[in-house]
Amino acid sequence: MSVPQLPLALRYPPDQRLDTFVHAPAGTVEQLLALATGAAAVRTDNVYLAGASGVGKTHLLLATCAATEAAGRRAAYLPLLAAAGRLRDALEALEGNDLIAIDGLDVIAGNREDEVALFDAHNRARAAGVALVYAARDIPDAIGLGLPDLRSRLGQCTRITLSPLDDEGRREVLRQRAQRRGLVLEEAALDWLLKRVGRDLGGLTALLDRLDRASLAAQRRITVPFLRQTLGS
Repeated sequence: MSVPQLPLALRYPPDQRLDTFVHAPAGTVEQLLALATGAAAVRTDNVYLAGASGVGKTHLLLATCAATEAAGRRAAYLPLLAAAGRLRDALEALEGNDLIAIDGLDVIAGNREDEVALFDAHNRARAAGVALVYAARDIPDAIGLGLPDLRSRLGQCTRITLSPLDDEGRREVLRQRAQRRGLVLEEAALDWLLKRVGRDLGGLTALLDRLDRASLAAQRRITVPFLRQTLGS
């Protein structure tokens, strides 16, 4: 069966690039860029991203795909939530890419058919020199995978653990993403927001999208009074 390609704008949003990720663990961007470009001199093992929801795993997967295509190579992003129960067909449809980013391993944990399909695809990819980047909420032994051989293969990947952003990290994300949208966030407005928003990267992006639309519609700068009016007290 064929797997439809995701629209370019959805696959690679402008905010989600390797160089826009805030406070990545040391060496993370270099490792993912090496996979994306296929740089022989610095080629790393396949990468496994672990971390709670909202820490930026999907950001890094999409950013790695974008970097791969920017290097003139082919990439595919596969959210397992959309492929659970038919994973073998979905993975076979992605063969021929230079890099495959697989998001949400937790979704297939305990589904033996899907686990076997992923194990087989992992082996084929390694044999063909295809780079793999995985993402899950925790390490392979802690997400409920039932197939020991799959856990072993995933355990051989370079593991990168992502943590929630601290206050300074959230401030930097808001500041950078506002700048890319042409929004001016006063320090007082940043302080107000940081007291009221969570650490989830997706939530921060959605919030700025909302503020961007609201400020454009109202033709107003983003000040504390505007935030109170738009978001409530």
